Amino acid sequence: MLPVKLDAISQGVAPSQAAEIAWQAGLVACLGSGLIELVGAWIGHRLRQVAPRAAMLSTLSGIALTFIAIGFFLRTFANPIVGLVPLGVILLTYFGRVNFGIPGGLLSVVLGMALAWGTGLVQWDSELFAQAMQPLGFYVPKLWIGAIWEQGSVLGRYFSIILPMGLFNLVGSLQNLESAEAAGDCYPTAPCLAANGIGTLVAAVCGSCFPTTIYIGHPGWKEMGARIGYSWLNGLVMGIFCLSGTLGLITYLVPIDAGMAIVLWIGIVIVAQSFTATPAAHAPAVVMGVLPGIAAWGALIAKNSLRVAGVGTPEQPFEPEVLVANFKLSDTFIEGAFALEQGVILSAMMLAAITVYIIEQKFGLAALWAVGAAILAWMGLIHSFAWIPTDTVVELGWGAGAEWAIGYLMMAILFLFAAWLNNGHQIL
Repeated sequence: MLPVKLDAISQGVAPSQAAEIAWQAGLVACLGSGLIELVGAWIGHRLRQVAPRAAMLSTLSGIALTFIAIGFFLRTFANPIVGLVPLGVILLTYFGRVNFGIPGGLLSVVLGMALAWGTGLVQWDSELFAQAMQPLGFYVPKLWIGAIWEQGSVLGRYFSIILPMGLFNLVGSLQNLESAEAAGDCYPTAPCLAANGIGTLVAAVCGSCFPTTIYIGHPGWKEMGARIGYSWLNGLVMGIFCLSGTLGLITYLVPIDAGMAIVLWIGIVIVAQSFTATPAAHAPAVVMGVLPGIAAWGALIAKNSLRVAGVGTPEQPFEPEVLVANFKLSDTFIEGAFALEQGVILSAMMLAAITVYIIEQKFGLAALWAVGAAILAWMGLIHSFAWIPTDTVVELGWGAGAEWAIGYLMMAILFLFAAWLNNGHQIL
């Protein structure tokens, strides 16, 4: 959506109108993602059968540890007077089994609100409150097929972005199903993915540029006592907030610091499950699957830091040669982080699966997964990236990730040689 907005502004379109064009492009991208998820319903079960559990769960762990947990962890210690008490309540409730008489999550949020407002971290602002009150009303859902039609060309122009995002969403949904099964709840793959895809299509047609996805953190929600009613109530409450325009008011009154301990705990549970729900011998594979997520988060932090310093803007764009050379002065190979950032969900799963089969001395299977990684890299679905003035983005195309593909193929040959040595000169 951002490239569409910047392109519109560069052509003289007013920022408000450019934002609307970007939203329409997001609807098209959401529609494309839903179609990919819907098609994936026919192959999802087979992929779950082939991929080791450590490969599925460790990928989720990398995302949970970085993009879910660590940001809130940093925020907790940036505002310790507000953040540490709600975190303590959550840890006592769900790890220490302490009964406070009311749900621990509710108590955590109430204490967080009281501390945030009482310490002045959040202060009354009549202008912001008026802005939060302004959207109050009743909004009838509408169809936005016309808006999708107007920006239909986006599907072709940005297919190289929409395709991998749709695939990542599909694989992420499979991993969440695996996480639920590891927590004791087995759901059929095809109908789950189909419902997810249909939900995304409906979201796009109704004006949402955000695809739906199967819950991450199933073990954590289950541990909190959530059952099937949780999903219904969640949808009902959020629907009321959105259709009545009260969401802005809620976010004004309830600061992020009041509820972030719950999400932080969910991240902890997801990471812990990847170790407890897999064979102990596969622990190194879990770690291998977590590393790409950490690298992707590091890439995000590096780029955000550069932007804070004034680099990575249209006025002062990223200059690859200068940036890479400067990072290397501190022994930081930032281009490796940028490579792992692209297709992180797929590459993490591939590396973890390879490690599982090495641990099990099934070197032929490890070679097959390495070949699979080589194919994905060659197509640009993992690792391949291109520099633009404000960011690094996925580069999809035939041979786009040739150097990583060659590396994986060489690794596959090594594994086949190991299989030949290990099995008395028999590869499989």
